[in-house]
Amino acid sequence: MYPTALTQLARGNPFSAPLFSLKTVEEPEQSLHGQKTRRLAAAATADEGNSCEFGSQKYLVLCGFGGILSCGTTHTAVVPLDLVKCRLQVDPDKYKSIGNGFRVTVREDGIRGLAKGWAPTFIGYSMQGLCKFGFYEVFKIFYGDMLGEENTYLWRTSLYLAASASAEFFADIALSPMEAVKVRIQTQPGYANTLRQCVPKMFAEEGIWAFYKGLVPLWMRQIPYTMMKFSCFERTVELLYKHMVPKPRSECTKSEQLVVTFVAGYIAGVFCAIVSHPADSVVSVLNKERGSTAVGVLKKLGPKGVWKGLVARIIMIGTLTALQWFIYDSVKVYFRLPRPPPPEMPESLKKKLGLTE
Repeated sequence: MYPTALTQLARGNPFSAPLFSLKTVEEPEQSLHGQKTRRLAAAATADEGNSCEFGSQKYLVLCGFGGILSCGTTHTAVVPLDLVKCRLQVDPDKYKSIGNGFRVTVREDGIRGLAKGWAPTFIGYSMQGLCKFGFYEVFKIFYGDMLGEENTYLWRTSLYLAASASAEFFADIALSPMEAVKVRIQTQPGYANTLRQCVPKMFAEEGIWAFYKGLVPLWMRQIPYTMMKFSCFERTVELLYKHMVPKPRSECTKSEQLVVTFVAGYIAGVFCAIVSHPADSVVSVLNKERGSTAVGVLKKLGPKGVWKGLVARIIMIGTLTALQWFIYDSVKVYFRLPRPPPPEMPESLKKKLGLTE
């Protein structure tokens, strides 16, 4: 029998495989119609009433659709707060606080001024959501199959981090053009009021580079954000069912499961906002000022300037992330997609650790 501390390390290990030797136990190869089984979600394929198999083309397409709904609608809903947050970051002398930012914007542009940038926000974040959630499922399955069932469990947090980072890399390429347009409309009063006015004007002035010059800072902001968003959410759901929910997930109603999803999403969102805020400040200023560079903006803002607007962003991102996970999970429920339970230690690993007879 292994020491208790090592056993607990194997159960709760977030980032690396435990450093001890396992017993050699002969296990039959698991297969599903001659193919590799899907890791971290095998139980989902056995549930009756699912409309498709976990990892199938239909499953991945509908996951992408869920990403469009969850990101496109939520980001568009908080455009007024996002507009004030961006103006706080790029012109703190004029916009001194969240409340002051709203008052100044309404006084100068009217109530309609709070909706500036809604079109590029909806288009850009819909495309980002498609890639973010759709590719996350793809990469989670891909990396899980590479690791195998036991290592997938032991390294599950590292798997969440790798899958989400890989997905966000492509998602930001889809988002970058519309993010540049959104920030230009929101932070340069008088430059352009609509998407149709802004795109040709930016292209005429700076060419295609105008839409991608913020891509690297966007990666710096969004990849850490998404890694935190997915890994923190996955592990928080696991902990909530283990320590807070008074009954097993299998005994919870769909509504109760969605409440857990919302709570875990909000917790993840708070951490997301904090780790990604400095890069968000750089992106806002970079897309506002023509000819600027990320290094130059960082020097200009300084250590304190990069944290301007953090409170507004915590409120916005916490709510956004919770709603996104809630909508995404609701789409899965509506279309009867497989929804895997929190991962449990495989029986083969329990035998190797001497946890079963």
